Amino acid sequence: MLIQMNSGQGPKECEYACYLLYQELLKEYSSLEVISRCFSHPNCLKSVVLYTPEDLSYLEGTVQWICQSPFRPHHKRKNWFVDISIMKEEVSIENVENIKFETFRSSGKGGQNVNKVSTAVRAIHIPTGVSVVAMDQRSQLQNKKIAYLRLLEKINNMELSQNKSVDYDNWNKHNQIVRGNPIRVYKGMKLKRIK
Repeated sequence: MLIQMNSGQGPKECEYACYLLYQELLKEYSSLEVISRCFSHPNCLKSVVLYTPEDLSYLEGTVQWICQSPFRPHHKRKNWFVDISIMKEEVSIENVENIKFETFRSSGKGGQNVNKVSTAVRAIHIPTGVSVVAMDQRSQLQNKKIAYLRLLEKINNMELSQNKSVDYDNWNKHNQIVRGNPIRVYKGMKLKRIK
């Protein structure tokens, strides 16, 4: 499971809260591994991506930090927010051996060979249901090779478009931080948990 913590478009205090929370979660959950971090200043995290084999989906939501600003001591605001979200993982189709080939009679030019011999080939990738047809050649073997290559290309294109969508959704979470209804609340510079 991939977990993303980010300060959204918040000020430096939110980035500091993200850093403190990141340190706290690493202590609390020993199975967390750091995948990537984006620092804006020392001890100020814009975002961090963590991996764990555990199911920590109950952490998803907004975390509130109640504290006087360490950077602007006379600032009136004392509530700072960090978002924790579960990232979608990229899709990959690895087992290309799960391909079913079907033959049938092709249509169009070809004369007697087309009318009597099943030369057209349909290749179906069983796990995804993606299928392609090849009837370009007079030989079933050549059409099978063409169908196989077309299927690989179609699966590749499908993976790319799905993974672009996943990347966009994960990036867009930075703009969707909810300020209010926190799942956890911490107070003070020592990050004492009060909820």
